[in-house]
Amino acid sequence: MPYFVYEVVTHPDSGAKLLTYLETYPKYREAKLRVKEERDAHPDRDQQEFRLVFAKNQVEAEKLLSIPRDERVIGDI
Repeated sequence: MPYFVYEVVTHPDSGAKLLTYLETYPKYREAKLRVKEERDAHPDRDQQEFRLVFAKNQVEAEKLLSIPRDERVIGDI
């Protein structure tokens, strides 16, 4: 399965995500390098992020990126 690289822009008011497909890579290292290059080129990203996702096809990749993520829990409460 390939790795898909996307630019994800989150609307500040509604939280809706706008996904922009960038490229597909057969290997993780190539996709990871592309995401790192994009993040370095756009350091002032408040509502913008670059993500990679491992999926069967582009439709599944966009579905996975659209699912809301739970907040990260760091440490015990």
